[in-house]
Amino acid sequence: MPSLSDRVVLLTGGATGIGRAIALDMAAAGAAVAIGDMNVGGGQRTAEEIRSAGGKASFRSCDVADAEQVAALVDGAVADFGQLDVLVNDAGISGGSHRLHELDIDAWDRTIAVNLRGTFLSARAAIPHLLRRPQSAMINVASTYGIIGAPLAPSYCASKGGIVNLTRQLAVDYSHDGLRVNAICPGYIDTDMGGRRASLPPAERAAAEARREANAALQPIGRQAQAQEVARVATFLASDEASFMTGSIVTVDGGCTATFNHGSLRRAARVTLRCCRAGRAGRRG
Repeated sequence: MPSLSDRVVLLTGGATGIGRAIALDMAAAGAAVAIGDMNVGGGQRTAEEIRSAGGKASFRSCDVADAEQVAALVDGAVADFGQLDVLVNDAGISGGSHRLHELDIDAWDRTIAVNLRGTFLSARAAIPHLLRRPQSAMINVASTYGIIGAPLAPSYCASKGGIVNLTRQLAVDYSHDGLRVNAICPGYIDTDMGGRRASLPPAERAAAEARREANAALQPIGRQAQAQEVARVATFLASDEASFMTGSIVTVDGGCTATFNHGSLRRAARVTLRCCRAGRAGRRG
């Protein structure tokens, strides 16, 4: 395991899912972890689990779309542990499933506010502290939806695409100061972002999980990832083992962005076949 001994990590979105897995993995690598999340119960449980294992952790409630709350989160992390070496921007929401003209304006604004504005605010507040450390790093959790077009996800794709290119831009501006900035783009991960699936009626939840598994099966690896598999990449990027990586957009996606969506291709092939058969029948008639 890469070492993060004597490093202090500030992580947004550490209550559940990928963020929780990153917090636990970085703590196991020796880091003190300050966690921010709106999910108070989940964030406290993550911090307590780290402390119970002998690590160092703190938690503060924070809405990353609120500049004052983000500033308080960063200042609190520095007050707790005396420094800040790594920022992980993981907090995010899905934005729901809609075509653009059906999307509520407030829903669009909230998705952009949490995912993209939240990354901006956290980076803006943390960078002055990170620049004081000799080997600092920022890891932004984007998505494969930030580098491809995906159905029924206009606000999510836009926000994650913004994070991808903001990562590159920050690397250009700050790498010469010793701050490395990279992004992770997860694919199908076995998590329930925001508890959305868990809130569905049992039949709808089962159908949603089945669709997700079916889509994940189309990837070259043929399955969903576990959150821990993403966390290990984040820990590597935060460590000195990744000392020559900055501005990198690292996909952890089972190969899904390396190939066509075979499900879509099969559907297109069926439509083409039906059209050809109809044409032949018409000629025979």
